Amino acid sequence: MNDVKCECRHVNPHGTVLCEACGKVLDERDSNNKELLDMRYEGSARRSQTYSKTFIDKIWNFFSSVKVGVWLIIITLLASILGTILPQEMYINLPADVYYEQEYGWFGKLYYKLGLHDLYGSWWYLLLIAMIGISLVICSLDRVVPLYKALKAQRVTRHEGFLKRQRVFGVNENVGENDFTTIKQHLKNRRYHVREENGDLLAEKGRFSRWGPYVNHVGLIIFLFGGMLRFIPGVYVNENLWVKEGETAVVPETGEKFYLKNNQFILQHYDKNENKTFEKAIEQAGDVVKNYQSNVVLYERMGQNLPGEKPELKKVKEYKVRVNHPLSFDGYSVFQSSFRSELKQMNFLLTNKETNQTFGEVDINLEDPKAKYDLGDGYSVKILNYFPDFEFDKNKEPTTKSRVPNNPAFVFQITTPDKEPETSFVAIKQTIEPFGNNTYKMAFKGIETKNVSGFTVRKDSSLWAIILGGILFMIGVIQGAYWNHRRIWIQNKNGQVWIAAHTNKNWYGIKREIEMVLTDTMLNIPEDQLQRENTDKEGV
Repeated sequence: MNDVKCECRHVNPHGTVLCEACGKVLDERDSNNKELLDMRYEGSARRSQTYSKTFIDKIWNFFSSVKVGVWLIIITLLASILGTILPQEMYINLPADVYYEQEYGWFGKLYYKLGLHDLYGSWWYLLLIAMIGISLVICSLDRVVPLYKALKAQRVTRHEGFLKRQRVFGVNENVGENDFTTIKQHLKNRRYHVREENGDLLAEKGRFSRWGPYVNHVGLIIFLFGGMLRFIPGVYVNENLWVKEGETAVVPETGEKFYLKNNQFILQHYDKNENKTFEKAIEQAGDVVKNYQSNVVLYERMGQNLPGEKPELKKVKEYKVRVNHPLSFDGYSVFQSSFRSELKQMNFLLTNKETNQTFGEVDINLEDPKAKYDLGDGYSVKILNYFPDFEFDKNKEPTTKSRVPNNPAFVFQITTPDKEPETSFVAIKQTIEPFGNNTYKMAFKGIETKNVSGFTVRKDSSLWAIILGGILFMIGVIQGAYWNHRRIWIQNKNGQVWIAAHTNKNWYGIKREIEMVLTDTMLNIPEDQLQRENTDKEGV
């Protein structure tokens, strides 16, 4: 495929419709056509419309199609909607293969089997995002490069056929000697860049607006790149961390480098006696939380440790973590997001059911209960089984949902000097004696609780790309929406003065501007040929 040489001696790439320099229609069969020119890409040669033989050509042509890009976006949006029907895997506490079927039945099982439980991290969803990015890149390159070359190569003097087939066009017979000087001054006053060649004028402004959609595309590409970065381990972290008062826990996703100790959790409410202004509102609403706060200490591990060895920690800093006041370090932020009270200890009294006589107190640490409690004088209590988060399974057997003591239950063996050992199953508000009525029982006395602070650990190393992409996107939108590319050609042809104009949008604006430019001259205002054609068709 050879380049095409125009009669103006400019060499155009194969597939060019209009000469990049003079604007002549290069297809001879189209030279006498009276229809207005399609000026979207200046008639330049686009690769997707020129080459289609090789495999690479076919891939390029596929992704350069705007229809393909739109369908990719629609498919991605539909897939994103599917991902919002049920909670994603990151928001559940049970194994995914158990949770979805247990909570949502056959639909949940199907949802899990289709891989929708981890949609936004699935390979095919990331592939869709990547394909949208590839489509944006190829669409942009396929259009912006030839458009740039055509605008850069354009000459002042244009071919007659090019001028006649512009939407705004007019011919003047009688022109005063000073009219060109007046026009040039008016154009400069209107901030046009005026070029002159052989007595012809080309006035142009707002060319930068033509690059608005492509700046927009660059912003979208960077934005998508930032979104995909989040799926690289360590780039984006959003993890929950629960730390009990007095305990130290590893900060997740830090490679066990940082540790967080929770010294104290503080919950403060507004006092209506101190806040007289809000007294009525507090009375209506009840307790209104004023402050959630965790007093913490951040530690950093020193050196490497052998498996099972207690790490050597160095204190980094103390901080009061409150809502919207996170602890920040090494790119991470620790937010106060929640709290709960957990059972710490349960207290029982060994009691004779008939006489209500007590023989000692059993204080059970729910985090680390003893196997046996000796009360003296031959009385003792042995824990045969412990269920921190008690429930009955499908076979009506006792089991535990988790290791957190949310609903503790025990199987006690009670040993006394006057009776054979007795077995008792004790849960909150529930006592079962499986081998008949017992003489002794474990009477509930009280509980002790411990506050647990809920933190959200976040790190986002992709935020710069998302912000940059968003800024570029908005610049492109503003650039393309609030400015337009306007060109006015004023040329001498066979003793006449021809005026033609083109804009990529806002034709009313350029026609008004031509009227102002031709003020105080003998030149007639050119007509809108498209408007004339429509009027003629309506008349017929």
